Amino acid sequence: MVYHPEFKQWIAENQALFLKDLARIIRIPSKKSVATTEAPFGEANLNVLREALTIANEYGFSTKMVENVVGYAQLGEEEDYIGVVGHLDVVPEGEGWSSPPYELTLRDEKLYARGVLDNKGPIMACLFALKLLQDHEVPLKRTVRIVFGTDEESGSQDMPLYLAKEKAPIFGFTPDCKYPVVYGERGILRVGITTKITADSFTHLGAIVGSQDPSFIPDSLTTVFQGRMFTASGKRSPSNAPELGENSITLLAKQLEEGLTHEDDLKDYLAWIVAHLHQQHQGEGLGLNWSDSDSGTLQISPYRWTKQDDGMCLEISIRYPVTVTEEAVLEQLTKVLPKQSTLNVLRRLPSTVFPKEHWGVQKLVTVYEEVMQEDGQPVTTTGATYARFVPNIVAFGPSFPGQKGIAHNPDEYMDLADWLKNIEIYMHAILALAND
Repeated sequence: MVYHPEFKQWIAENQALFLKDLARIIRIPSKKSVATTEAPFGEANLNVLREALTIANEYGFSTKMVENVVGYAQLGEEEDYIGVVGHLDVVPEGEGWSSPPYELTLRDEKLYARGVLDNKGPIMACLFALKLLQDHEVPLKRTVRIVFGTDEESGSQDMPLYLAKEKAPIFGFTPDCKYPVVYGERGILRVGITTKITADSFTHLGAIVGSQDPSFIPDSLTTVFQGRMFTASGKRSPSNAPELGENSITLLAKQLEEGLTHEDDLKDYLAWIVAHLHQQHQGEGLGLNWSDSDSGTLQISPYRWTKQDDGMCLEISIRYPVTVTEEAVLEQLTKVLPKQSTLNVLRRLPSTVFPKEHWGVQKLVTVYEEVMQEDGQPVTTTGATYARFVPNIVAFGPSFPGQKGIAHNPDEYMDLADWLKNIEIYMHAILALAND
């Protein structure tokens, strides 16, 4: 690879335009909402897709909408293409923002907004990278597509619809994870543990109230028990980084257990949660603290706790190493369930591993090492990206080593300098992959 120092100047000359156009995408609150005939994932998600394609048209790219759920901007006419696949949908904004979540705000050299990191900022950075290569007539041998999805945060049901109509890329990446290049993603299980409770005390327990979602560790939950209000205040973090947060589910269980003075099956259940899950993020309380050299230690994240008519349901996300099987996880978990409990699998994503020796992976390694002047050997992740759903792609950026736990939180941000560095990296990456 040849390093191009002039790319920095080109980016600087267009920084104002890029920020203006990113703000156009940010201001559309593209959370999944009620489906319509025209908009399968909601009107806002369709609107943000239209706006991205409008910007791409303004830049001179050919564009196409696929089933009103995916769109792409293309440079080149060959059928085989390099694909850069990102998403424009976002998780709900939540509370606690210092500035409007759907207004791109530059403060202390940081860009703040919902989606600025996950994933509007990075996928637009890739579009801007391709624009600069086109504007400066940098030759590209292969066709390049910037692909915009709209359902990554809610199950990635958009990509099968895209692939039913369009060929998969011959290689590519998704800018929706971290650096260096990510060749493996851990397996993910979401399970529901439903526990029957017969104690009289259970009738005095109210609903569990608070924001709960698979994408994050809940930070505030409230309930009424035996006429008293109980509130557990923790710290929100992405569900794939539970160690950075403080889970209000286990905190509330601890409070309730301490408030229940006599022994019964509700107290036993609450004690089980505390003993097996409180501040035990690697599955050690469940006998699941397994690890391997490629992907590290298994990870546990309770994310939703609800009261039902005759018991409680606790939902947990489990991210297991690439050498561990789903069957082994479920077998062990079944052995340690609370009494009167059943286990249901709510979602399963097997682990995925891409060959580290692949020419495309090695190109991205070289790009990272040349631009950043640091080790670029491939890594694995606890996250889930479009690399699980689109053949021949891996995750590449946008977060740099040491940056974790920013997405899905209030005041989601990206350092302005890092965002500009991403454009530079993606210019080199597109150039390297398209000219191999």
